[in-house]
Amino acid sequence: MNAGHAIRFCRQQKSLSIPALAERAGLSTSYVSLLERNERDPPLSTLQKISAALEVPLSVLVFIGTAPSELETLSPEIVEKLSAATMKLLRATSDAFQPSDDTQRTFL
Repeated sequence: MNAGHAIRFCRQQKSLSIPALAERAGLSTSYVSLLERNERDPPLSTLQKISAALEVPLSVLVFIGTAPSELETLSPEIVEKLSAATMKLLRATSDAFQPSDDTQRTFL
């Protein structure tokens, strides 16, 4: 699993800065940056904090971080449907963020 890719992808989809995500998750900015660069392996409790801060289900965060080789046992149709549903969910939840300044977002 590539947790860093999943965190960065979801954060960018939500138009959040690293400091804003870190504040929401109760983590340091430097730690979130390390996670995104895959320089640290986050424990499940940290992934839960991040997924809550992003308002993305933990299962979606894990799916996004799943390596293609890990999906080989699934049919291409299932992978395509999961991918489409994941993107739809991210787009829908991204609309809940309203910019309040360059570094923070607030929920509508």
